[in-house]
Amino acid sequence: MEWKDLQPQALWSYFAALNAIPRASKKEAAAIEFVIKFGEQLGLPATRDKAGNVVIKKPATPGMEGRKTVVLQSHLDMVHQKNNDTNFDFDTQGIDMYIDGDWVKARGTTLGADNGIGVAAIMAILADKSLQHGPLEALFTTDEETGMTGAIQLDPSMISGSILLNLDTEEEHAFTIGCAGGLDTNTRGEYQQVPAGDGFLSYIIELKGLLGGHSGMDIHKGRGNANKLMNRLLYKAQPLFDIQLVSINGGSLRNAIPRESTAQVLISKAEEADFLEFISSFTATLKEEYSAIEKDLTIELKKATNPGLMMESAYFEKLTRALYAMPNGVYRMSPEISGLVEASTNLARVIVKDGVFTTQSLQRSSVDSTKEDVAYAVRAGLENIGCEINQEGGYPGWKPNPNSEILGIMTKLFEAQYGKTPEVGAVHAGLECGILGSHLPGMDMISFGPTILDAHSPKERVQISSVERFYQLLTNTLKAI
Repeated sequence: MEWKDLQPQALWSYFAALNAIPRASKKEAAAIEFVIKFGEQLGLPATRDKAGNVVIKKPATPGMEGRKTVVLQSHLDMVHQKNNDTNFDFDTQGIDMYIDGDWVKARGTTLGADNGIGVAAIMAILADKSLQHGPLEALFTTDEETGMTGAIQLDPSMISGSILLNLDTEEEHAFTIGCAGGLDTNTRGEYQQVPAGDGFLSYIIELKGLLGGHSGMDIHKGRGNANKLMNRLLYKAQPLFDIQLVSINGGSLRNAIPRESTAQVLISKAEEADFLEFISSFTATLKEEYSAIEKDLTIELKKATNPGLMMESAYFEKLTRALYAMPNGVYRMSPEISGLVEASTNLARVIVKDGVFTTQSLQRSSVDSTKEDVAYAVRAGLENIGCEINQEGGYPGWKPNPNSEILGIMTKLFEAQYGKTPEVGAVHAGLECGILGSHLPGMDMISFGPTILDAHSPKERVQISSVERFYQLLTNTLKAI
């Protein structure tokens, strides 16, 4: 299959054009100008608020002016992640995409189908003069991936619609009518660096090859957390060896399950052989534990130069114990919705460098009280070792409405198109709908989209055939409203 064969052609063309633009969260200026210029070229009015959110309005098809105004919403930013061995500059390069059977993938980086496919679908609808629909408002939000600040700072006066279609769900057969809220817990501690004696050898420990993934949508899948596994290694080594810590660099983004962690340690020369055997044994243990999930998990050792400084030993012990005690993963399953994670936490980032220790973690829950509970559990252990705790970026969840009018309309359309009933439920992720609903009271909302796997990781991919079916459902919905 070639690019010209992908359907719908306009959608894929706009997706390719968007993916040629660097658009990391908080760096979406070029993407904002891209969609504004796109609207202007179509002769459609575009407005922009102080947060960079853009609204482009398209009038109804003649004869359909009396229909309800529909808001089509997607976010412009994408998660920028790459494999360590991939040479790529997200600030200057466009995504290198390719076709693999029924999937579009990227070489060594995230693809940006989350939420670029949604943006491209909206652009295709705005440009297509043959579609039938009522009045449309295309809402392109910013900075969804690192705090949803675009949605939080939205100027609601730009929006007049009463139905919102969020195009950010990643399972083709699912309708999302609710989502979790979230809270960031960031910590900082200072430690004393002390001289490292000549009797130490230095090693770099690289734990890598994990699947990673979305810290909400994938948190229940039992995937390894590189930060927790690296800490487990260090904790287990402490009573066995004279091991000291120089630095740690683990994880990358606040909303991604960490795939890699690198630590520099010092080990006494007399214990080098035993330490190497320990690493080999520990690696085998992890491989056995995760054999059904993390098939590419590896731990590699590389000799390094003794830097002459190390973390004070007592703090090293306190740190590993605090991190070991920190909850990670599923905290509570929903007692009301079968299979839904109610509350979770993900230790996304651990940095130890030059006398400063920091962590980033994200707590999610569809219930505010359990979101608070898990956030307290995360901070408690680190408070015990004197860390400064900053909990911020909280955003509300989206309470499901099973009697939603748009849900009823789309369910009938889905059954006619697919010959089966859609999966309707809530997700353990932070969709913008909760925040948008707080700005736009009474808005009838639903989220859907094509099949996207392993979002937020370099294995991200979107199913080509599902995109065509998703777009058909979307255009049929606009006609039916």
